[in-house]
Amino acid sequence: MKLISEFKQFALKGNVIDLAVGVVIGAAFGKLVDGVVKGVIEPLVAFVSGKGSMDAIISGMSSLGGGIVNFLLLALIVFLVFVKPMNKLRALMDKKAEAAGPPETPADVKLLTEIRDLLKK
Repeated sequence: MKLISEFKQFALKGNVIDLAVGVVIGAAFGKLVDGVVKGVIEPLVAFVSGKGSMDAIISGMSSLGGGIVNFLLLALIVFLVFVKPMNKLRALMDKKAEAAGPPETPADVKLLTEIRDLLKK
């Protein structure tokens, strides 16, 4: 039971979730950048150097639109399926923690507090 509790705390930390979402979005963004380079920049450089045509630039621009739509759809799906439910779960866990009240002070801390108070007198 303790192992499950510790794993739940680890998995629901903001940093872990942010990292997972960042990896997915980063991979999609990498594909988008790759599409810009191969579809727009390389044909543009080839055109300027006299080895390419304007048609290659235009077709690259049109394929870029599909890449942007793909990226935005992926980001929306990740948000709706992963981020939003995790935020609700975190809020629910925070409410439960608030309802439970503050954790009990450990015995050694109580003892040290009593010693401190006695020394002050």
